[in-house]
Amino acid sequence: MTRYLRGVFIVWVALRYGLDELVLNSFKRPWLTSVARVLAFGRDLRAPPGQRLRLALERLGPIFVKFGQVLSTRRDLLPVEIADELAQLQDRVPPFDSAVAIATIERAFRRPVDTIFASFEREPVASASIAQVHFATLKDKHGQTHDVAVKVLRPGMLHVIEKDLSLMRMMAAWVERLSGDAKRLKPREVVAEFDKYLHDELDLVREAANAAQLRRNMAGLSLVLIPEMMWDYCHPEVIVMERMVGVPISQVDRLRQAGVDIPQLARDGVTIFFTQVFRDGFFHADMHPGNIQVSIEPATFGRYISLDFGIIGTLTEYDKEYLAQNFTAFFRRDYKRVAQLHIESGWVPPETRVDELESAVRTVCEPYFDRPLKEISLGLLLMRLFQTSRRFHVEIQPQLVLLQKTLLNIEGLGRQLDPDLDLWNTAKPFLEKWMLEQVGPQKLIDELRDQAPRYAKMLPDLPRLLHDFLQHRPRDDRRDVRDLLAEQKRTNRLLQGLIYGGLGFALGLIVMQIVVRIRLF
Repeated sequence: MTRYLRGVFIVWVALRYGLDELVLNSFKRPWLTSVARVLAFGRDLRAPPGQRLRLALERLGPIFVKFGQVLSTRRDLLPVEIADELAQLQDRVPPFDSAVAIATIERAFRRPVDTIFASFEREPVASASIAQVHFATLKDKHGQTHDVAVKVLRPGMLHVIEKDLSLMRMMAAWVERLSGDAKRLKPREVVAEFDKYLHDELDLVREAANAAQLRRNMAGLSLVLIPEMMWDYCHPEVIVMERMVGVPISQVDRLRQAGVDIPQLARDGVTIFFTQVFRDGFFHADMHPGNIQVSIEPATFGRYISLDFGIIGTLTEYDKEYLAQNFTAFFRRDYKRVAQLHIESGWVPPETRVDELESAVRTVCEPYFDRPLKEISLGLLLMRLFQTSRRFHVEIQPQLVLLQKTLLNIEGLGRQLDPDLDLWNTAKPFLEKWMLEQVGPQKLIDELRDQAPRYAKMLPDLPRLLHDFLQHRPRDDRRDVRDLLAEQKRTNRLLQGLIYGGLGFALGLIVMQIVVRIRLF
């Protein structure tokens, strides 16, 4: 019953803010425009369309706010005035009462807020769909003060999200039953994946752990800053972290005036994204402009600052290798290899003809190469690929939904920073280097190093196990003594070879470990 009431509420909000009028007018058909005017009779729809859409999404709750955040980066698909309104959803969602935030902090740490912090700003500095942030000053055991940011979960979030997810599950089941073509999109699996990440985002300790992992992964890259977590002050509803000072990446004019190299900043963003995806398989999956700043401090000038780690994407080694091969094949315009990879991975039925799929992919992708980013719409490209894939029964992989969403965010950011950025040529050298590392000698050395402890334990037992096997295997009593002596000599030589070979292999492992340690230290 709750799902149906929520559905009725969604319809009411859509009518209240005139979203039906926006949809009908978007078709640009005179008769539909006339219908929209009739439906608008008696409603106050004088507010600009973008403002009405933003208010409707805010009224509908966090899931719809996140949808608006993704849309706000697609200025190539939306009118400017609507994109500007939706951009406010990134960090200017209406805050909740500061008294509620303070009560949450005191309940989490079982202490008055004034005894936890040397100072605490009651006015939030940022408010998003899941939580809001307050600045504070924290005093450590040695009496030194540290500027920190305190993130507090919105109250009652779990109940709101459960209602929306329940409705989405119901709608996904309807879609699968009503449309055989839509079934291959696996809507129920996609909703289940969305469910998982939303619930993860409601646990702020998990977010803190995500930030710590990303901080370790990115430590040697010198392109991005990630706040340090204060683990003594982390709770599922409250986390305290190092305060980061930067300029929002959406304020391009301010960054340019500060002397930041904007084209280089765009290229660095691509490098960060591909490093997290293909090197680490652990990437920030909520990279809208509200979560990214740029440092203008002298010591870290021009570096990215990442915030909000509630949604993190992960990829298996198989996923990384498959995606890297696909990207590399695209960059080389090797459409036959793209088609073969789709068949090998099971994305399309095995009986699919390679030449037909190759021709279809070439037809879609070839017109987009050798163009600057400002002339390429990844959204349009994905739409055309989707239309083409219908005849080949391509199945969308739910585990890659977050990656697809993040790629759209990256495109939106790249377009905002440097419309002339060539995304393909910027990413191609990185992917080719990554592929070489996966099949080159360094990969072999790394694998041997990782397996060295296991083999070191096995080698001393190997001669004894082989001797026991040879001693207990069935013998033929009819053989003469000379045959038995010859076999014994062969066995002894084999054992000696194994022993010496094992010792040599172990010595090689030891030498390799010494070399690796010298390189590390």
